Amino acid sequence: MDWKRFFDGLGMNGTRWQWRIMRWERDFKSLLKGQPTSGGAAFSLSKLILVGNLILFSLMIVQGTALGLGGRVLLAPPTQLLIHWGGQFWPLVLQQGEWWRCLTYAFTHGGILHIGFNMMVLHQVGPLIESELGKARFLVLYTLTALTATILGYLWHPMTPVVGASGSLFGLIGFAVAYYHRLGQPGRYIRDFMFRWAVYAFIFGLLVGADNAGHLGGALGGAALGLVMPLRYLPKSPAAKFFNLLALACLAAIIYSLIMLALSLAGAAN
Repeated sequence: MDWKRFFDGLGMNGTRWQWRIMRWERDFKSLLKGQPTSGGAAFSLSKLILVGNLILFSLMIVQGTALGLGGRVLLAPPTQLLIHWGGQFWPLVLQQGEWWRCLTYAFTHGGILHIGFNMMVLHQVGPLIESELGKARFLVLYTLTALTATILGYLWHPMTPVVGASGSLFGLIGFAVAYYHRLGQPGRYIRDFMFRWAVYAFIFGLLVGADNAGHLGGALGGAALGLVMPLRYLPKSPAAKFFNLLALACLAAIIYSLIMLALSLAGAAN
């Protein structure tokens, strides 16, 4: 879209919002091409994912409160509400064709403690992996490990509803352990740091009855990518083009899934 002409028509040429929106458009196009954004380190994909999780959780809490669930919705939302807000439930996927749940579940959380712990891990681990891989490969890693997590969950407990970003978070951790191990001595500290995070998170999962099947699926998927991801990554190499295309596919899948969730919510409201 020609934003300059648009703002000229509104008599707002040269305003702060015109330049801001034009910058956002350039950054978005750069992201799709796997190129650096004008914001540099200020634009973080992991932070964007974190904010998306918080927004979806907040909207769920607002609806739960409006339904009269009180404090329960903040600490332990009922299963039906979690499924309503995109939770993974394989019978709905297989019988109703709601495949979008294979990604939306990773943005839905079962209470303030659940999302608090997961977002703390994302805040700690995400920027490190993103700075190492770049936005395109980070998006691929985060998305694919959400899928490997839910696939193993299906094989383990197909009738159990599942929510949470922890599958992808374990994917980041599993990737880091494998990837930095391949770097040898320079990557040993980060490898050990990530391994400790995995141990802490598994123990936390056991204590709270979390989905350790999904945790394991995400970790295995991440480790597999960590073993095959090129250590040397040239922006114009065939590998870069492949991951840029894969990142586009992942972005399209996430956007489609969130749109389908919104349509599902709108349909239920009517």
